[in-house]
Amino acid sequence: MEPSLLALFLVAGLASLFMAWVIGAGSSGATPFAPAVGANAISTMRAAFVVGLFGLAGAVTQGGNVSEAVGRGLVGGVSLPATGVIVALGIGATLMAVGIYTGYPIATAFTVTGAVIGVGLALGGTPVWAKYQQIGTVWVLTPFVGGGIAYGIASVLPREDVPEWASVPVLAGVVGLVLANVRFASLGPGGAPGSLARFGARSVGFGGWVAPLALSLGLAVVVAAVVHADVRHDESGALTRVLLTLGSLVAFSAGGSQVGLAVGPLLPLLDDAGMLSPVVVLAGGGVGILVGSWTGAPRMIKSLAQDYSSLGPRRSIAALVPSFLIAQVAVLFGVPVSFNEIVVSAIIGSGAAVGGGGAVSARKIFVTVGAWAGSFVLAFAAGYGSMTALAMA
Repeated sequence: MEPSLLALFLVAGLASLFMAWVIGAGSSGATPFAPAVGANAISTMRAAFVVGLFGLAGAVTQGGNVSEAVGRGLVGGVSLPATGVIVALGIGATLMAVGIYTGYPIATAFTVTGAVIGVGLALGGTPVWAKYQQIGTVWVLTPFVGGGIAYGIASVLPREDVPEWASVPVLAGVVGLVLANVRFASLGPGGAPGSLARFGARSVGFGGWVAPLALSLGLAVVVAAVVHADVRHDESGALTRVLLTLGSLVAFSAGGSQVGLAVGPLLPLLDDAGMLSPVVVLAGGGVGILVGSWTGAPRMIKSLAQDYSSLGPRRSIAALVPSFLIAQVAVLFGVPVSFNEIVVSAIIGSGAAVGGGGAVSARKIFVTVGAWAGSFVLAFAAGYGSMTALAMA
């Protein structure tokens, strides 16, 4: 490989690592445990440490779908060259860094998706309208679905006629049911992605759908029973443990989703050069997210935990349940989605169930939504303009 081309590859790799660091310091590093920190269930620094570890695990075991979508599914007919990767990731990371500095959660998926599409179209690529419709649908529905579910849960948990020894185990059982059917790398036939339920069924010699369904329901019942016993024994401690478990699952899901925004643009580039395997690339992105979570996330965690809503353990649980569910749907379909949008929407919905305006900062919500929309437009314009200028130079 020529020295100049090798240098471009190295710069593209550094841009990807910087993007991974920014993601860890911002969306995936801050949002999963922000409700738990706001509920005083865990300290800010400990939350940053834990979320980094789970983010790394999620990146390695669930990062393939979104990485593929960002790398190959946003623009047809072209593969981004090294310069295009550098421009797209540089724009996305810069906008994210501005969000971290100002304390406002810029939507990572919006910036990277906008930049990649802008760069690809400037290079002569064609729009992939079906994928855009899928992504746009998820982006638009996320605040309403996540916020609505969080509002509903937060409205039920404090009610005297719905005891927590019943409601919280039911929520935990639903999460267990979903977790049993989440796809992980290498659990399917021939090393393909597969779910825990189907892996368990194959391990004992059963095929079809009956055995995986039975195992899924069995796991849900076991999880619900354990949480039920824990709530009966120590209600306050049990709520904290459920909250921290949900935060860990959301952090894991964040790693599986957000790593694709950092390393996805690299995949076609590395394939063409016959260099690193996707697993190694995902692991490298996961390490970048971990370092970002450990070194840069505390500022954003504080912003989300203290500025958006004053949530107790119950409403924090209400915010994290839909966050986990939406995140896994996005990972399954390979849709790049912002964890800032997911968790902030759920926090707002959960906080709104308090009643009155004191639980939610209306001004911060307005500014945040404006930042989400503006970041996509700005990233697209910057990506398209930068690559057009480079092509003319």
